[in-house]
Amino acid sequence: MTIHVENIAKRFPLPGGRALTVIGDISFTMENGDFVAVLGESGCGKSTLLNLVAGLLPLSAGRIEVNGSRIAGPHPSRAMLFQQPSLLPWLNVEENIVFGCKLRGEEEDLATRAAQLIEIMGLSGSEKVKPHELSLGMAQRVCLARALIGHPDILLLDEPFASLDTINRTHLQEELIEFWMVEKFSAILVTHDIDEAILMGTRIVLLGDRPCRIIQTYEVNLNYPRDMSSRSFFLLRAAIIKKLRESFDAGQEKKETP
Repeated sequence: MTIHVENIAKRFPLPGGRALTVIGDISFTMENGDFVAVLGESGCGKSTLLNLVAGLLPLSAGRIEVNGSRIAGPHPSRAMLFQQPSLLPWLNVEENIVFGCKLRGEEEDLATRAAQLIEIMGLSGSEKVKPHELSLGMAQRVCLARALIGHPDILLLDEPFASLDTINRTHLQEELIEFWMVEKFSAILVTHDIDEAILMGTRIVLLGDRPCRIIQTYEVNLNYPRDMSSRSFFLLRAAIIKKLRESFDAGQEKKETP
């Protein structure tokens, strides 16, 4: 699905009639099957941007369209994976994975698809286990399977691997990319990890400043799976770090200017 973000802004009300502007003026377009990594420091407004695309927050200005239709709220075609696992504690692994589809009445081939995802995510043998018995990595794998089982047109990822150890993070990154390459959904990944953005994204949207704005975009023309030790990877990483430093220095100068 094509996503068009046009001149959006988000302000949060403060006491005394004031407002905090988190997102200033952001525009970008995603074509069907794009995997866009939204990269920026913690607290810059990345998650707010993702919540606006998800329809979880109202816009203060601008518009967001999916295939030409304006987003008015959450929709089953847009699945979201959060930073921390969000499972229903009274349901087991298999029941959590199929919950949304059953709620919407989408039960055709559901058992088969659930079994496939359980195997792909390395959850075989844990189908009847409750969330409190799962490790953090396993719980996040259940959440990813739940997000993918409904054939989403758009997958929204809010730093879902940030709290995982290196082995689990690498495994989930690889599984997600393989799944995306087969199913060709559009994806937006929010991250503050430069390496993760380069490993996963077809394009990187670099955010910065206050209020948040796009300071640079990068096309990532590297084949999957990507090699972090390659010269191309290193050069792109160095360019992003340089741009972040320039943005930080400019921000400091702005603060110091009376």
